[in-house]
Parts: sequence; structure tokens; C-alpha cells
Amino acid sequence: MKKHESHSRHEKIQILFEDENICVINKPIGILSVPSYGNEKSVLGVLEEIMRKKGTYSSKHRPFAVHRLDRETSGVMMFALNETAQKKYMDSWHTIVSERLYRAVAENPKNPKNRLPISGLIDDELAFNANNVGFVPKKDSGTADSSEGKKLKTVPARTHFITILCGATHTLFELSLDTGKKNQIRAHLASKGYPLAGDKNFRAKTDNFGRLCLHACTLEFTDPFTNQKRRFEVPEPAEWKSYVEKGDLHPAAPSWIS
Repeated sequence: MKKHESHSRHEKIQILFEDENICVINKPIGILSVPSYGNEKSVLGVLEEIMRKKGTYSSKHRPFAVHRLDRETSGVMMFALNETAQKKYMDSWHTIVSERLYRAVAENPKNPKNRLPISGLIDDELAFNANNVGFVPKKDSGTADSSEGKKLKTVPARTHFITILCGATHTLFELSLDTGKKNQIRAHLASKGYPLAGDKNFRAKTDNFGRLCLHACTLEFTDPFTNQKRRFEVPEPAEWKSYVEKGDLHPAAPSWIS
């Protein structure tokens, strides 16, 4: 069993803030944001359990997803606590959110000449494979799906990045999104030769922490019900920085690399 698979069983969801309309949490890794197929545990389900135990759950007062984080991503996440609030937050999301930041540790490209600048924008469109994993189609093939001769459907995606620390083997990035597409950060960085450490989907060669090294560290927004600005911050694991500083010069091959 991998480390991140056990974390979801033992690491509790930390509630950072709660009022009558919203609940802001620190999501652990290894757990879905919302229910998928089957009876697999999700953050939404855990919040429902917490509210039932407190006696605050009802048909009119229960959690609703406003945005999502991937199963392997940790960090700040917000849920609405009634349908009216969910609609209000989702309808005004792009105007009320003033800052939403991620931190990520990525493997450096093999060729130093291919390294990204200190800061910039990645705006390649994304496509999705049969497993609903986002990726950037190769430029030389355009949008053609060579396996079936069909054109891939793509969606716009914009990721801003800042290099926080560049080490011998890895880089610590800070990222923000103009669009919130599934796997957006992972796909965009991987397309530039920077797969995230611990990312099986993009064939990362390092997995020092037994998890995907992507963390939603900051969420700042103006509450449309109170007009009050709220800011929530949960730093990425401290060991990420020291790992980048030291470099991983003798990495052990992840389990998915044969």
C-alpha cells in the first residue's frame, strides 16, 4: 500500500472556517472531493457525517461542492452549506475569487536549455483521454487522434507560474489558474518537460513523498453574502523546499516504472 493511500484513512479533514453558508477545509491527499462511482469515501461525504454527528445536517443545510481538487491534491477547499449559497458562489466565482494559489514540486527537464523562465503563462489547450485524464496534444499532430483518425476536442486552459526555487533536479513552482480544468496544472507543466513529482499519469521518475506534489495553498475571496474579504492559507509541506534545495541525485524508481 502506498503512503497516500493510507493517509485518507488516518488523516482527518481539518475545518478552517464555517458559518451558515460555507465550510472551508484543508483537504488531505488520497480522497475524492465528491462521490464518484461506488461507495468510495469523499470529502463531501465526510462533511455530511460530521454534520450529522453535530446534529446540524438537514435537507436544507448540507454540503454542496463549489469547486474541486483532484484526489491526489491537498489543500484549501470550500463547500457551500445550502443550495442557494452554492448557486451564488458558483455563479460569481470568477469575480469574487481574488487569489487562488498552488504550490508544486516538478522534475526538471533533461535538457537545461528547455527550462521555463522565472515566470510566465502556459496557455496550451487541453484534451482528455478515454480515462478522462487531461493532456496537451502534441503540436506536430495537431488535434488528430492517430489511433482512430478522429480530431480531439480541446478546451482553453491558462496557467500562470512563478519559480519559487530551482534546484539541481527539481523546481518548486507557485501557480494560479485563469481556468480550472481537470488536471490542468499537471498537464501544462508536464507538457513543458516538468512532470510533478509523484505523478503516475505523466510518468514522473521520482516519488520521494509517496504522493503527488501538488497543494492548494491559498484561497482569497470576497463573500457575496457579507461583502467581507476572507483569506485562507495552508502552506505546502516544509520538506518540499529542502528536497528541492538538496536535489534528488539518486532517486529510487517509483512503483509504476518497471
